[in-house]
Amino acid sequence: QLLARPSTPIHPPSSAYLPFTMFALRTATRAVARAARPAAMVAARPMSTAVISAASRTSFVPFVATAGVTAFLAYGMSNAHAASVNYDEVRAAIADILESEENYDDGSLGPVFVRLAWHASGTYDVFSKTGGSNGATMRFHPECDHGANAGLGEARKRLEKIKQKFPGISYADLWTLAGVVAIEEMGGPKIKWRPGRTDAASGKACPPEGRLPDATRNADHVRAIFYRMGFNDQEMVALIGAHAVGRCHSDRSGFDGPWTFGPTTFSNEFFRLLVEEKWVPRSWNGPAQYTDAKTRTLMMLPTDMEMVRDPEFRKYTEIYAKDEAAFFKDFASAFSKLLEAGVFEGENSSGGGCFGMC
Repeated sequence: QLLARPSTPIHPPSSAYLPFTMFALRTATRAVARAARPAAMVAARPMSTAVISAASRTSFVPFVATAGVTAFLAYGMSNAHAASVNYDEVRAAIADILESEENYDDGSLGPVFVRLAWHASGTYDVFSKTGGSNGATMRFHPECDHGANAGLGEARKRLEKIKQKFPGISYADLWTLAGVVAIEEMGGPKIKWRPGRTDAASGKACPPEGRLPDATRNADHVRAIFYRMGFNDQEMVALIGAHAVGRCHSDRSGFDGPWTFGPTTFSNEFFRLLVEEKWVPRSWNGPAQYTDAKTRTLMMLPTDMEMVRDPEFRKYTEIYAKDEAAFFKDFASAFSKLLEAGVFEGENSSGGGCFGMC
């Protein structure tokens, strides 16, 4: 996790030190990886090429020549630990608890896991290269107390038992994977996900408040927030389609109610309802929101209504309302991009951090 204001600039070693440094890095990584494996595995096969590949990328190794091996040993130990995690088992463990609490909301933890992954990742700033899922900084104050994150302690608490069962996985990987599994288990598209995120040591890495969307605002605000994350209009409309699941709570966000009649099923219903139903302001003792004129049981946020009011947003909204497959495809791509924002900088889609378990 990059700090907002690093106290000391960190530079890569000069070219004179590079051959020695790269040799030291590979040697250190090989030792760490072997130490982390059972003896039988060490004897059976050489060191993971994924670990070597990650070790070779100078852009992924913050160190100075005098402390290079020490800094990289810590990085190599983290990666070796992550490489020992069976992510299929983690996925299964997350899936097992999704519907384990019948009295939680609509009987599923899926929506709150999606929200956790979204909010942990949506703080990324493409300009300062700060925020994002890397670091899992919502564990700390002040981020855990940011207004937009109200209620997400419930998700973090439920996932703690998974963390205890699989201590090798970082919180940052666990939270994002939980969002992915939740979407897939609720009937949504398969989301490309890979491990490799690390956890920040303290709240000093927390991003400032105000980086997540404010539901009371207009299209200009939506664009400002999502452009800062690195998304275009089509991607931001697709991401907002996650409102197909879950509901708002008056004791958290202040808003109240579900967006769709199937809040635990991932679908294109959010868009279909936006386009086909008549939405009117809700008369109640709460913040401005909208309700469907027909049943008065559903809700839309002011920012949701911008998806049909703004001509560019409406163009994509109408496409997704008619074509669920198109929505699933675009959402899967945008959500994966959101979860990886700032994590695998300078890598292609198949590089580093994957450990053959993507």
